[in-house]
Amino acid sequence: MPTVETLEFQRRFGKYQHQAQREPVEITRHGRREFVLMSAEHYDWLKAAARRTHRTVDTTDVVLAAMERAVMDPDQSTRDKLLK
Repeated sequence: MPTVETLEFQRRFGKYQHQAQREPVEITRHGRREFVLMSAEHYDWLKAAARRTHRTVDTTDVVLAAMERAVMDPDQSTRDKLLK
């Protein structure tokens, strides 16, 4: 990801605006990351990806029951011992 200092970003906003259409641009201030400029399409994709993740506490009963019935492959028995 390209990085640009705040002052340079202000001077050449149009350049970084066009660049952000292709890839996110990291904007720093005093050497620390402050902002990331990205296209609206990229932002929408990130938001959708965040909605697709699931928390463990939200797992359905069907999935929990399937996990409880699951049996470790005998070839992986050494790993099974590590879990106990």
